Amino acid sequence: MNRLRRTRLNSTLRSLVRETHVSVDDFIYPLFVRSGEGIKTEVTSMPGVFQMSLDEILKECSTLRALGLNSILLFGIPDVKDSVGSDALCDHGIIASAVRAIKAAYPSMFVVTDLCFCEYTDHGHCGILDHVHETVDNDLTLGISAQQALVHARAGVDMIAPSGMMDGIIATLRTALDEGGYPNLPIMAYSTKFASGYYGPFRDVAESSPSFGDRSSYQMDPCNRMEAIRESLEDEAQGADILMVKPALAYLDIIRDIRENSRLPLAVYNVSGEYAMLKYAGNAGLIDYNRVMMETMIGFKRAGADIIISYHAKEVAQLLRQ
Repeated sequence: MNRLRRTRLNSTLRSLVRETHVSVDDFIYPLFVRSGEGIKTEVTSMPGVFQMSLDEILKECSTLRALGLNSILLFGIPDVKDSVGSDALCDHGIIASAVRAIKAAYPSMFVVTDLCFCEYTDHGHCGILDHVHETVDNDLTLGISAQQALVHARAGVDMIAPSGMMDGIIATLRTALDEGGYPNLPIMAYSTKFASGYYGPFRDVAESSPSFGDRSSYQMDPCNRMEAIRESLEDEAQGADILMVKPALAYLDIIRDIRENSRLPLAVYNVSGEYAMLKYAGNAGLIDYNRVMMETMIGFKRAGADIIISYHAKEVAQLLRQ
């Protein structure tokens, strides 16, 4: 008998020699909050994912805690959008209000906020527009990003995650937080975020589709491996506490590359398109949904991820309890 099979023939022994493990502690669950009461609207392109008013978000946090999930990533959908995303810069805006309410109701819930402007601008881009070049003005956007970070910090957030892919964003936020009296507030960098086709369903739930063009001028070209490594190492040098690769499933090679080039904790964002593909394939009876979902999570961990941001987190937690 082949000696490699000896440790596979018994289920207990397979468990003993298993190299990669998935735990509820690995996960951050995204939530989408909007103004109003009693709102829980399922997103057609993402079955099981909802836009929720704050009262429903608080109920959801209770459900998450019961499943052993203690970390959330919060996105806001304001009532009013404008050219500079003013709601994101307001201490009484949707995100700041949600953070305060969640932390008051569940002090031990670890609240991460997405720091960007695409959900808050009327043009759907990630900052102040440079109309000459039809892209985002990098330096002007850094300025309002620093303001947004302080809004989140004052609200009591536990970690911020700037997703706009502006050059110099980590250094800008670190300086603003340190000088603003929040030197211990960590930053999870969207350090390697690709201009991906996998984000489509997210733009439905976050109502953040660009009104013109796309985000290729500031997000990464999916073809570029070496640039991806440089992006993450640059964010590390600027003071990031955690790095991230987004999307995850088509970029397992990049996850491994960054894992081998950095000792910082590494997150992956299992994005909306990846989630939707599994959901629709499972609903169509094409795959064993639970098995493929767990195999996907194991793949992220095996590639080198420490943290998984995923819309599957609740389902994974339920399976792990069985």
